[in-house]
Amino acid sequence: MRLTQINLAGFKSFVDPTRIPVPGQLVGVVGPNGCGKSNVIDAVRWVLGETSARHLRGETMQDVLFNGSGERQPVNRASVELMFDNSLGRAAGQWSNYAEISIKRVLQRDGDSSYYINNLHVRRRDIADIFLGTGLGSRAYAIIEQGMISRVIEAKPEELRIFLEEAAGVSKYRERRRETELRLKDTRENLLRVDDIRLELDKQIEHLQAQAEVATRYHGLQRELQTTQNLVWLTRKQEAASSRNRYTREIERLGIELEAETAKLRDADRRLEELRSQHYRASDDMHAAQGALYEANAEVARLEQHIAHVRDNRRRVEHQLAALGLQLEHSQSQLATARNNLSEWRDEKARADEQVAACAGQVAQESEKLPVAEETYRATNNRRDESQRNLALAEQEVQVEQTKLAHAQRLLEQLTQRQERLLEERASLPVPDATAMEQLRREMHAIEDALNEQRATLVQKDELLPQLEQNLRDRNDMLDVATQRMTGIEARIQALRQLQDRLARGADMKEWLAARELDRAPRLWQGITIEPGWEDALEAVLRERLNGIALDRIEKSAAWLRDAPPGKMTVIDSGDAPAAGAGGAVAGAEPLLSYVTCRDSRLRAVLAEWLHDVFVVIDGAAGLGMRERLPAGASLVSREGHVFTRYSVSFHAPDSELHGVLSRQREIEQLQDAIDVEQAQLAGLRTTVAAAEQEIEQRKSELTALRHAVDEAQRHHHRLQIETLQLSEQAQRLTQRGEQIASELQEVAGQTATEMGHRQSAEANLSRLQQEAAEFRQQLELATDLYHRAESVLNLQRDALQKVQHDHQEALFRLRTSYSKIIEIENEIQVFSENISSLNEGIEAQQKELASCGEQPWQDQLQHMLAARAQREQTLAQARDALESMESQLKEVEQERFGCEQRLSPLRERIGEVRLKEQEARLIEEQFAQQLADAGAREEELKALLEKGTRSGALQNEINRLNEEIKALGAVNLAALEELQAGQERKNYLDAQSLDLTEAMTTLEDAIRRIDRETRERLQQTFDEVNHHFGQMFPALFGGGYAKLMLTGEEILDSGVHVIAQPPGKKNTTIHLLSGGEKALTALALVFAIFQLNPAPFCLLDEVDAPLDDNNTGRFCDLVKKMSAQSQFLFISHNKITMEIANQLLGITMQEPGVSRVVAVDIEEAMKLTEEAAA
Repeated sequence: MRLTQINLAGFKSFVDPTRIPVPGQLVGVVGPNGCGKSNVIDAVRWVLGETSARHLRGETMQDVLFNGSGERQPVNRASVELMFDNSLGRAAGQWSNYAEISIKRVLQRDGDSSYYINNLHVRRRDIADIFLGTGLGSRAYAIIEQGMISRVIEAKPEELRIFLEEAAGVSKYRERRRETELRLKDTRENLLRVDDIRLELDKQIEHLQAQAEVATRYHGLQRELQTTQNLVWLTRKQEAASSRNRYTREIERLGIELEAETAKLRDADRRLEELRSQHYRASDDMHAAQGALYEANAEVARLEQHIAHVRDNRRRVEHQLAALGLQLEHSQSQLATARNNLSEWRDEKARADEQVAACAGQVAQESEKLPVAEETYRATNNRRDESQRNLALAEQEVQVEQTKLAHAQRLLEQLTQRQERLLEERASLPVPDATAMEQLRREMHAIEDALNEQRATLVQKDELLPQLEQNLRDRNDMLDVATQRMTGIEARIQALRQLQDRLARGADMKEWLAARELDRAPRLWQGITIEPGWEDALEAVLRERLNGIALDRIEKSAAWLRDAPPGKMTVIDSGDAPAAGAGGAVAGAEPLLSYVTCRDSRLRAVLAEWLHDVFVVIDGAAGLGMRERLPAGASLVSREGHVFTRYSVSFHAPDSELHGVLSRQREIEQLQDAIDVEQAQLAGLRTTVAAAEQEIEQRKSELTALRHAVDEAQRHHHRLQIETLQLSEQAQRLTQRGEQIASELQEVAGQTATEMGHRQSAEANLSRLQQEAAEFRQQLELATDLYHRAESVLNLQRDALQKVQHDHQEALFRLRTSYSKIIEIENEIQVFSENISSLNEGIEAQQKELASCGEQPWQDQLQHMLAARAQREQTLAQARDALESMESQLKEVEQERFGCEQRLSPLRERIGEVRLKEQEARLIEEQFAQQLADAGAREEELKALLEKGTRSGALQNEINRLNEEIKALGAVNLAALEELQAGQERKNYLDAQSLDLTEAMTTLEDAIRRIDRETRERLQQTFDEVNHHFGQMFPALFGGGYAKLMLTGEEILDSGVHVIAQPPGKKNTTIHLLSGGEKALTALALVFAIFQLNPAPFCLLDEVDAPLDDNNTGRFCDLVKKMSAQSQFLFISHNKITMEIANQLLGITMQEPGVSRVVAVDIEEAMKLTEEAAA
């Protein structure tokens, strides 16, 4: 790549957009001291990625922005752009395909810095990658600025090795190795973390395996329990379906009766509809007759109104005829006046023609005199203008010299003030405080030790927190399981109580019972219990008596004999009844009463009477075998509810709404006991969870306090670091400022001498130019007098011509006015004539309209329409009589229809009652069906499992057994199976990740060894070649002598580079004994030796020839010309010998204080600038 152009804007002293062309291989930059030449080198270094303000001769990066001058404000944006010719495609990476490459950097005042390649936003590293291994970069050897030559040769051995690495092109290997080491470090840390996680995960999996076995057993019991529960729901659903079908048949029977009555109602509706149609037709006839009457009345009114309108028109026409007569007389008068005016204006036109002809001759005579006066005026005006220009040029030159003189005087004053300020500043520079610096370092180390201890404590406590949180999650899971179990039991109790409440209140007798305050009275089934499994037997014997109501005095029911309840109902005397006698005995059978327990002892006598001589058998087969031994009146009942007497067998079926009431009541009591146990467990779990949460909160509070303490210590440590850094930087700035002040004082002295010469030259030129300006001013006064005389003669001639032209224009205006008036009056005469003709026609038309205004025909039409109206009134009276007859018939049919509707109402109410019962049964069926659906059960599979004759009580016993087994398992981690599977999957993933990380570490370590081997080989080869070129370059520059490079260690990757240089006739042991010029030549020999090995695309030299004498400068120039065949050189110099080798010269000036500009420079001017700078 070849540098073709540098564009700057807002960068240091280059405030305006500036273009610096680099057209050839040797381009020199010249200009006086302080004009901003070195800012060009800083701009190139900055755009290539320099981030240190010190290397850009500033304190902060904001110093590269133009900070303003005496006449300009600071700018908020700086940009530098380098343009490269890449037609040979030597750029690295993706940019090799571009023929031209633009590299740009932009900095805002707020600190935002952006990089661009071909106007694409890129990273700073992308720009560095383009120049890796080329010798270019923010710190590369191809950019040699002021003072860098001495720093290169006096650099430490390790710093010299950096130049050697850049020449060898291994800087990119260094970058790759650094990235690889970072990745290797991250991989090792990740592997340690993965191994720790794997160890902890193994412990968790071992614990989860034990929990998973319990969870598996728990899930099996839960599935068995759910299946049994589904069977219970299925049996109860089937019982509800049987009741629903019975009510459905009753609804169908009542529906037939309803249809018969509805048919009668429909017949009445049909006849009613026919009569209504006839009524509508009669009403339409009446409305038609009434409309006809309205039309006749409207026509009579219309004829009367038209007759009145004819009379009004006659009066209007007579009035209009009188008005048209008056308008005719006025128009005839206007026509006569217009004809008289036409004759007068024709006479005026003749007089205007004569005046126009006379004025035209005068205008021609005066126009011939004007050109002579104008020519005289132009000649005197040109002479005056020339005198003014001469005077203006002379005065401008005077002002220029005055400005130069004032500028020189102002600069001298500024230089004096600057010298005084610099001396004052040097005297006031403080001495750095080394004691405060050492005290801050000791305090910082103490804080750092305490911070490390606090961090270790924080890590230890932080590791305990996940264990506590996991313990809390486990306890919360147990609490959730217990809560869900508790919620299920409560929901079951609520559903059972709803069924019991619906039975207890007797939905079909609700109103009857409520009226007698019996709707809340306790029922018999609420006061008794029976041993499990015998519920159906007791229900089969007592049936609806189970729903009986206990009264303290049964005599209260005497009134109900006359007002019987609407359904079956039993009342029980709960007073002091005598105990019933003992019944007979049946061998091998126990009394059913012995299985029953009464909560109220007064009910015992009632049950003893009802269950007298009722005995129990195990099953139906036993009942059939024992029935012949039964005494008279005795009976046997089985678990299923089948009743056996000596001569009959009654099979039990759940056909009553009371079915299951006792089993449901027992289940409610058992579930209530279970709730008490669950509530106790929930209370214990909640207490445990609260304690765990409190412990976690306490740990978190301790961690928060400890983190705050660590953060505070960290901030204190950071503040101490900042204070230490500030003191160090302050000491460094004071030293640098002292050196800078000394340099600036020397610069001020040189500028003062230069400006004194400029002031003397300006004073001499000013005196000469003021004398010339006075002579030009006298010439201007004479020319101005002649100009004013010619101007006066010209104005008089123009006034005379303007007067005769004005008279001529007035004559033409009178002539045109006459023409216009004649045409206007002729048009008026024509309009008046047409208006008179139009008025005559209007009078004739109004006379015809007056003749047509007669009213007799309209009077005849009015009499005919009055007769027609009387006939239509008679027709309307007949239609009204027919309509009244139809309304009478409609009332009779509507009364018949009302009777049908009254008979339908009781039927509908009865159907509604039965439907309510059917819906109740359907709701029970749907409730159990919904429970089956929610449980995801399939009824076909359950029916296959359900044995014939199986009752819900036996199934409920099985449910109780399963619940006991589940309870015996204790606390179960239901998520153990999923957690075990997830843990095993995670362990497999971590095992694979550990293997991948191990392989990645091996790969990265191999890559580092390969990079070190390649770097070592290339660096050794480069060292040998650079050493060889350095040994040849040194004698060429010095005219003899000896020089070489030596490594400070055995390993070239870590060794520094030591320079040995002995000029002709010297045997010095170190380069520090050389003079400034010899050091500069030695450094140039080393840099150019590197260049010969790895030529950079271009090289920037900033006054590197300053310490050289003429002979050494000549050798330096010869070497630069020779190397320019391979690389571009952009150099800044004050040496005329160096300027002579340049193909092009660029000048940098600062005519406006603080603002640098680029100007074209020829060789002679450059020599003059060099001599002035040297002086």
